Amino acid sequence: MSEFLFAAVVTFFVSFVGVPIAMGLFRAFGMYVIVRERQCVVFELFGTVRDVIAEPGLYFPWLRIGPFAALVPFFGRKHWVDLRLDQTYLRSQPVNSEEGAPMGIGVWYEMIVSDPQAFLYKNADPQGSLAANVSNATVRSLSNMKLERMLEDRHTMSHTVREEVSAKSREWGYQVGSVYIRKVHFRDVGMIQQIEQKVVNRLRQVTAAIQQDGANRVNVIRSTSEREAAIEFAKAGAMRPRIVGAALAEISRDAEVAGALFDVLETQQMLQSPELKLTVLPPGQGLLAELAAAAAERPTPPR
Repeated sequence: MSEFLFAAVVTFFVSFVGVPIAMGLFRAFGMYVIVRERQCVVFELFGTVRDVIAEPGLYFPWLRIGPFAALVPFFGRKHWVDLRLDQTYLRSQPVNSEEGAPMGIGVWYEMIVSDPQAFLYKNADPQGSLAANVSNATVRSLSNMKLERMLEDRHTMSHTVREEVSAKSREWGYQVGSVYIRKVHFRDVGMIQQIEQKVVNRLRQVTAAIQQDGANRVNVIRSTSEREAAIEFAKAGAMRPRIVGAALAEISRDAEVAGALFDVLETQQMLQSPELKLTVLPPGQGLLAELAAAAAERPTPPR
């Protein structure tokens, strides 16, 4: 049992402590190197590039550059270069249009390291120099353009900036990918406020015109409806006398019926009059009728 425990402890120590330490020493002395995807390693010794490995995999520098691999950790340097695609956005580059309007242009561009040696040794700050080059190219190639073209034709502007930058970037080990003008805006606050005021005034004018046009349409519809209604009412008013006249003509053919109708109408009109006062007397009372008539004709004394 003790032998089993001793073997287990030794195995654990060798596997989890000894092997990592040994692998670290092997890497420190340059016996092997692991290059990952989109990665590059440059071996420099005594100011000279001894080897460049850009393909992913496991490599043994001793087999590639010989005994110099053991001197690189002490007298040289091992540079790791990232070959992945990188992106940068430059905000509000100052540009003036042909009309003199101060404009700001936002430039987005992609870059990738195409030459690791040029990237390391031809420029101390290649990324900063590339950004400055893109900014200068944007200002130089897009200045004095017509404002209308600057606001609309972004594809042509992007192509122009890329053509200006590509040649110089290749000297620094960079390859410029897509370049795109993402934003074009005004930089003068006063001009922005004037444009906003003009837009607001124009919106008010359009709104007022729409409201006036709607009111005019409503008035036209209303007047048309009122005219048609008046025509229909006039037709109805003209039909009533014709219908009544035709009925009276039909009634007048019989004298007795006509006389009775007119008596009834006259009596109905008298009963509906507010000034009518009717006194009912029994038959055969001549004196009582004369007294009632005299009382009705006597004026009412004032109060």
